[in-house]
Amino acid sequence: MADYDYDLFVIGAGSGGVRAARLTGLGGKKVAIAEEFRVGGTCVVRGCVPKKFMVMASDFAHQFNTAEGYGWTVEASFDWPKFIQAKDVEIARLSGIYAANLGKAGVELIHGRAVLKDAHTVEIIGKNQTITAERILIATGGRPWMPDELPGIEHAITSEEAFHLPELPKRILIAGGGYIAVEFAGIFAGLGVETTLIYRGPNILRGFDDDVRAHLAGEIEKRGIKVILGCQHSEIRKTATGLLNVLENGMELETDVVMFATGRVPHVKGLGLEVAGVELDEKGAIKVDALSRTTVDNIWSIGDVTDRMNLTPVAIREAVAFHETVYRDNPQHFDYEAVATAVFSQPPVGVVGLTESEARHTCARGVDVYVTRFRPMKYAFTGSDERVLMKLVVDADTDRVVGVHIVGPEAPEMIQLAAIAVKAGLTKAQWDATCAVHPTMAEELVTLKVKQSQDVSAG
Repeated sequence: MADYDYDLFVIGAGSGGVRAARLTGLGGKKVAIAEEFRVGGTCVVRGCVPKKFMVMASDFAHQFNTAEGYGWTVEASFDWPKFIQAKDVEIARLSGIYAANLGKAGVELIHGRAVLKDAHTVEIIGKNQTITAERILIATGGRPWMPDELPGIEHAITSEEAFHLPELPKRILIAGGGYIAVEFAGIFAGLGVETTLIYRGPNILRGFDDDVRAHLAGEIEKRGIKVILGCQHSEIRKTATGLLNVLENGMELETDVVMFATGRVPHVKGLGLEVAGVELDEKGAIKVDALSRTTVDNIWSIGDVTDRMNLTPVAIREAVAFHETVYRDNPQHFDYEAVATAVFSQPPVGVVGLTESEARHTCARGVDVYVTRFRPMKYAFTGSDERVLMKLVVDADTDRVVGVHIVGPEAPEMIQLAAIAVKAGLTKAQWDATCAVHPTMAEELVTLKVKQSQDVSAG
């Protein structure tokens, strides 16, 4: 057997890479992990975690307005630099915890960019260091994509730069209709920024249930976000007073910041994959089999760089499956069915399972659909016309609830528990047999009786 420096070398210290490295290190193997930026990856450093802090910060303005209906007098102001400093301190703390946990597991952390030289060898760029490993795991995640051919694109930022703006802009235009674009539109609008969201498609959140898409589009406009659909940029021009967004429909809008959230792509550039024989699929992601093995027997890959299901908890589960398969002689793969997800828009979205359209193409004997829209009790004193949407999609043949879709306050918290029922294959009759918790929004999920839409608005 060849003599290698390490049993496992991991490229990328995000959530998936760190979990795989720790488990393998704790199992007694000699492991190293390389990270070119900061330990923690996209989620901890420039994604889920800092974004959630920004969502919470921006939502206070809405809460203050609601509080006035309950008799409170609120005089508030927002300090962007103070918030950014607090956010950065917490992110540094979390990144440090990730690094410390690697050390406790006996994993060597290498700060630097690792590039494959062959199937068993990596080079740490700029450090004159070459390392060999019996197995290599690639977990480099994804990076924001921008249309490089667009005139003036050099004036735009991505979500990664949005976390570190030196000052809060007065006006912003966000290009994109996915969850990142929608979330940042809510963030900036909540912080008092004049916010415009532009998307080339017919509605936001492509891939989500059509009722969710339509409902959220209406609700975010109530929060002051201007939504322009079916259109995109033709040019961005820098002016003396800002950035002029020239749109394909002839409209021109001047803003202080232009942010592109038009998707993310696997981070494969410059990794040396072709030298090692690692193949990419037609979308530019690392090609893997069900067990996360690449086209090279000793090289594996997990997380967003494989473009299977780009969610942090999924990358972690893929890491666990990798460890079980390779180091515990227990071959397994992650089950991608009925994975819950949330969009931290304002109001937020929580979904699990099939959309109505997907179910109609999947369920042989049709589907039953239960929909309700109502005003949350919290807004009874405020005059707000904000509405919650809840939708259950049921296989008409088996009575199984195959999809749950929620738009409204605390939707992400509710969907986590609803996901257990959907994953377990519970029927609508079993949902109905569950006693409601009153008064809550979540009780609507177990009291829906009338098929199709039903408006139970209290106002």
